[in-house]
Amino acid sequence: MDKIRIVGGNPLNGIIPISGAKNAALPLMIASLLTDETLTLENVPRLADVRQLTNILVNHGVDYGVNGKRQGEGLLTGQTVSLTARSITDTTAPYELVSTMRASFWVIGPLLARMHEARVSLPGGCAIGTRPVDLFLMGLERLGAKIDVEGGYVVAKAPGGLVGNRVVFPKVSVGATHVIMMAAALAKGETVIENAAREPEIVDLARCLSAMGARISGAGTSTIVIEGVDRLRGARHRVVADRIETGTYAMAVAMTGGDVLLEGADASLLESPIEVLRRIGLSPPTSSPIPSRGSPPTCRRSSWR
Repeated sequence: MDKIRIVGGNPLNGIIPISGAKNAALPLMIASLLTDETLTLENVPRLADVRQLTNILVNHGVDYGVNGKRQGEGLLTGQTVSLTARSITDTTAPYELVSTMRASFWVIGPLLARMHEARVSLPGGCAIGTRPVDLFLMGLERLGAKIDVEGGYVVAKAPGGLVGNRVVFPKVSVGATHVIMMAAALAKGETVIENAAREPEIVDLARCLSAMGARISGAGTSTIVIEGVDRLRGARHRVVADRIETGTYAMAVAMTGGDVLLEGADASLLESPIEVLRRIGLSPPTSSPIPSRGSPPTCRRSSWR
């Protein structure tokens, strides 16, 4: 498509289903490597990155299934994906796969935690320069992993398993927080992550891991505490709504007027933008325990006027 032509001047009205957040869905999918039971994820967005990560997980031996199309489903609604890593058949993540998606490097945490070894390509291969994964490697070394870089690959080993420790990030990293949370879930003893990322996607991963049997507290704050367990079980989890998509539609309504229901959105994730919209004259969104179509009772409906 060469261009998108938008003719404005009309108020927006109707119902828009809000997608699951891609930045939450990807680490949740990777977390399936931590258990030999099935992890079922609802509201997974229909995106190329999701399809590519599925291919990467299949390379490690993960079986997957996608629910058939249901009434009311379409390209704008989420899908339900089941992932089962009953046995890990390959602990190597090759360059040709990792290079297509930076987040695929995150498999190093679950592979190391469960299999005690992993060989994962650096996202840039053998490219010379500052590695963007230094915080990941520092955190894993703090948990007892031996890390070497050979020919553009990170080779990580922990023959006796990972051991909990204090991990202090010199700067905030969402990706590194994801990886160390997943790795620490199966480590021996307690891990404390300081200067942790606090995004809703971090909280969503913690909720999913907790449903799988992990012991995690403090997600959403700068200090996260994980008490390692021997194994994790399967679970069913709904991906958190995409707050950027929610905010974008809300701003569109603010500019054009109208009445739009953002179905499945969670107003608590957008407190600051909502306050700005209130100040410019929009009526506040309403939230109720009424679920959106196909969602659990905890999902909120938010109306923006």
